[in-house]
Amino acid sequence: MAREDAIAAAEGAVLLIERLSPAFTRVDDSGGMLSSAIRGGLEWMVLLIAAAPVSGKDRERWLQRLWQALQDDEMPWIEALGDQWGTLCVDPAIASRWADTCLPTVRRIWHPDTPGHGFFTGTPVCLSSLYAAGRHEELLTLLESPRAERLWHYRQWGARALLALNRRAEALRYAEASRSSWSNAQAIDGFCEAVLLASGMREEAYRRYALTTHRAGTHLATLWAVAKAYPEWPKETIVRDLIASTPGEEGKWFAAAKDAGMLPLAAELARTSPTDPRTLIRACRDYGEKHPDFALAAGLAALHWIARGHGYEIADLDVRTAWQHLGAAARHAGIDDAAVQERVTAAIAGASANGQRYVMSGCKAG
Repeated sequence: MAREDAIAAAEGAVLLIERLSPAFTRVDDSGGMLSSAIRGGLEWMVLLIAAAPVSGKDRERWLQRLWQALQDDEMPWIEALGDQWGTLCVDPAIASRWADTCLPTVRRIWHPDTPGHGFFTGTPVCLSSLYAAGRHEELLTLLESPRAERLWHYRQWGARALLALNRRAEALRYAEASRSSWSNAQAIDGFCEAVLLASGMREEAYRRYALTTHRAGTHLATLWAVAKAYPEWPKETIVRDLIASTPGEEGKWFAAAKDAGMLPLAAELARTSPTDPRTLIRACRDYGEKHPDFALAAGLAALHWIARGHGYEIADLDVRTAWQHLGAAARHAGIDDAAVQERVTAAIAGASANGQRYVMSGCKAG
């Protein structure tokens, strides 16, 4: 609809936002997947609403409906809408009126003499509106309250205000000072990285923030995210930096290094740090023909870690499968069975007697 009638699309987005919270009131979202989907949906719906060419009166009508939806959002499902209120206002004058509406309540609950920890749905609305209205100094003064101290959810607006005032170094210090055990460290890192990149300080941005800002759901996704943001950096350097940033978890980067084509590094990781045996067995299977030396290293590492008790619910079938793929890789590499057994014996040396017997039990079956 947005391609044909932007106003109708925006009206539909407002209506959908109004219905989200009532629709999911009784839904269990312990895994957070639904909340994440709603946040993503809100982002593009806000853009649809903001882009609609309507009068100030019509926009105010939409904002009143969305405000009521926020008040009725008990779970909450759409609380992220408050942070985007300034975008929804579009007009700085409208944003300023919303800031004035919310300011008295925010000042009251943030006053040092106010008992308890009062909560106001309109706090993010107020901060976002002050920013959108260009009232940056007033916003910074408001955020001096001890109630906002080290709460990045609120202080992000102060950091943005400093950027808008062209005080980049101060914005960076302000963001760093917002760190605490309950702050979103990745969000702070992302803001700081953006400041440095905007200042042309790419190397410092990479060194200080890239490895955490672009952390994704998997190690491979993290590697590609960092590599996309910093194409001038060699991928192997990025992988090694990521490995160094997670001491004790080196083996978890095996699959990322392998899929990125860094087979020697992947083999090194598999040998020196606990790595999921099933991941290693699959690598032995997949690379047995084209890269038999790497496949051998992966298969030997799998048996090495199985003998030492690593892996979740490893079964006899896993051991036999490891031997089968190891044997296939050895044949492609021109290595006979006796030599393979010698290598396995060396790989599992130092493990418990039971671990060694368990691994060798799969030799004949494999």
